[in-house]
Amino acid sequence: MNILSHLLSQPAQDNRPKKQRRGIEIKSPHEIEVMRQSARIVATVLKEISEMVKPGMTTADLDAHAEKRIREMDAVPSFKGYHGFPGSICSSINNEVVHGIPSRKKVIRAGDVLKVDTGAYYQGFHGDSCITIAVGEVSTQAAKLIRVAEETLYKGIEQVKAGNSLLDIAGAIEDHVKANGFSVVEDFTGHGVGRNLHEEPSVFNFRTRDMPNVKLRTGMTLAIEPILNQGSKFTKILSDRWTAVTVDKSLSAQFEHTVLVTDNGYEILTDRTQL
Repeated sequence: MNILSHLLSQPAQDNRPKKQRRGIEIKSPHEIEVMRQSARIVATVLKEISEMVKPGMTTADLDAHAEKRIREMDAVPSFKGYHGFPGSICSSINNEVVHGIPSRKKVIRAGDVLKVDTGAYYQGFHGDSCITIAVGEVSTQAAKLIRVAEETLYKGIEQVKAGNSLLDIAGAIEDHVKANGFSVVEDFTGHGVGRNLHEEPSVFNFRTRDMPNVKLRTGMTLAIEPILNQGSKFTKILSDRWTAVTVDKSLSAQFEHTVLVTDNGYEILTDRTQL
């Protein structure tokens, strides 16, 4: 889940225990094992949603399924109540970029590009992941956008190993997006994840002087989440104070995984293919 910077400064409005931000945390073997479980819950829910989506459903239907399944697996939805967010998933359709609020009024239609982002809080730790779903048959350009968005996530993940830097991740992401003719959304970034849904460091998807000079260390856990737009990179926030949309109404796609830094590379904790 991306979160708007101005909302981060507001008090959280949920009942999950909060830990003080303590910079970049290195997870212990026990903490990593718990995160594997929270991430597996997230991966399970997203896989189920990807298999059940069909035209005529509403995003509220998906939200209800996600909350039910997360709680059945003895976890709590990470998003629900987070800075006042009302859903257990973010559901963003077509030109909606991130943070779409689930609603019975939002009917899913054939040809839609649907982003579903969710998180689970299990035994003190969060998992976080997002997928983009082509609903039925989509346009050729939409299919390319979705394909490149997923490729881009893995280009970034391939740079994850102890000793590499956040710049390596950002550069790989930016280069693949631009090589395919799309734009990188710069208003939102990935982040550390663990005891808190959002922890240090910020994981940028593009090269910038604002990027912290952080070397990756074994035991770090990162939510890597590039967002690609078909047209302009610029976004705006709707009156609901959550939903971000493209200013030019172009399509947007996003994929996200929670990733563990290891001595020799990485482990994708929210890997749906391992279920």
